[in-house]
Amino acid sequence: MTPTPATGTPTADSGSSTDRRFFGHPLALGSLFSVELWERFSFYGMQTVMAYYLYYAVTEGGLGFPEASATSIIGAYGGLVYLAAVVGAWVADRLLGAERTLFVSAITVMVGHVALAVLPGVAGVVVGLVLVALGSGGVKTSATTVVGSLYARDDPRADAGFSIFYMGINIGALVGPLLTGLTQELAGFHWAFGLAAIGMAVGLTIYALGRRGLPSSAAAVPDPLPAGAWLRPALGVVVVVVLVVVGFATGVLSAANLSTAVAIVVVLISIGIFAIMLTSPKVDGDERSRVRAFIPMWLGSVVFWSLFQQQFTVVTLYSDTRLDRNLFGWEFPVNWPNSIQPFWVIVLAPLFALMWTKLGDRAPSTPVKFALGATGMGIAFLLFLPWAGGTGNTTPVLALVLILMVFSLAELNLSPVGLSLSTRVGPAAFRNLTVALFYLSISLGSALSGTLAGYYSPETEGAYFGITGAAAIVLGLILFALSPWIRRAMRGVR
Repeated sequence: MTPTPATGTPTADSGSSTDRRFFGHPLALGSLFSVELWERFSFYGMQTVMAYYLYYAVTEGGLGFPEASATSIIGAYGGLVYLAAVVGAWVADRLLGAERTLFVSAITVMVGHVALAVLPGVAGVVVGLVLVALGSGGVKTSATTVVGSLYARDDPRADAGFSIFYMGINIGALVGPLLTGLTQELAGFHWAFGLAAIGMAVGLTIYALGRRGLPSSAAAVPDPLPAGAWLRPALGVVVVVVLVVVGFATGVLSAANLSTAVAIVVVLISIGIFAIMLTSPKVDGDERSRVRAFIPMWLGSVVFWSLFQQQFTVVTLYSDTRLDRNLFGWEFPVNWPNSIQPFWVIVLAPLFALMWTKLGDRAPSTPVKFALGATGMGIAFLLFLPWAGGTGNTTPVLALVLILMVFSLAELNLSPVGLSLSTRVGPAAFRNLTVALFYLSISLGSALSGTLAGYYSPETEGAYFGITGAAAIVLGLILFALSPWIRRAMRGVR
């Protein structure tokens, strides 16, 4: 797809439309598949051990934070990663273009992991997590946009292509926790963070070698920033930094409420972006209708991710305190449950890609897929109920394997489909910003996962899993009911 110089409106890229060298898809998809695999290797590898690093005692190599503070930090960090997608989208739209933003962001991620590996204590956590969050946000938005540039708006291969891309994400998410978790047990936390840095370096090298194979549209700047217009955004960054510093200095912000603070910021930013797109003179009637149709699916995505991202908060604590990790006489490592869910995605993603390709126009519509995703996450949480109310490590590890399979089934109905939708439903003038909006739904869900985790305890887990699961199912049923209106309002985007 090639944007016109004036408006950034995408037009069909005949080269990409006829290129089928990578399993029936453009060859450039293979390069993006690879860089995203290694970026996710480093991201999930680090995140797997981070919660333990925060709340394990100093004598065990950790920082000794209270569990509630540790889960709040993890939730806030997850929210900040996807909030940084807005920054990445702005940089791609106004300054560098998606392809160059992807390259710079990957370098930032690697530097962040190096900081975690070499800087001791809280200083390493602050510097490392901020850099990784900013870099990962830029990678997410720009990589998704570049993948979207490989397909015309009506190309039926798009959903399947994003499912293949998503499989690369989950290969990294599978292998990263396994290797960093093992490294942490054998050599310590900082060596595990160092391994994450090495993984990102590998991904960056592969991407640098394959950049020339990407379409020229991937490097386009849709809405270039006028000369001298950088002062206002620069002042905005300074104001944000000052407010954060003052917040911590005065006690308004703390580790325990950080995830809630991030959630509030994300809500305000999301409302602002929707308002801009719905009122901008650059948006025509059909595009405005598509934005309105995106709103209920965006809310469904928030609910989905607020449950799904609890695998890094509640499920992490659950694995340490409630899971019987004895598997036929072998002790399942405490870090490894985070690799179960990506394993299922790797197994199931090719089947979903094949299914959507074979079904073609007979496949469920995008709003129905979103409804299936939200409902599936609710069912997954209800599956914890048979073991609720027990004491100690009594839940069989195979039960968690089954529950995380349902996580994956739900995810494959919503996440890659949402990525694909965000590249097709957005106004031409706000192409990258629409992708960022989808990531903001993940940001809000991730932050809420940290806030919700504060209400979890083994003593009340029956009510916790029951209420959150039922709420997600109700939301899914609402989306099913709204799906006919959403389809009409999307004006040709299925």
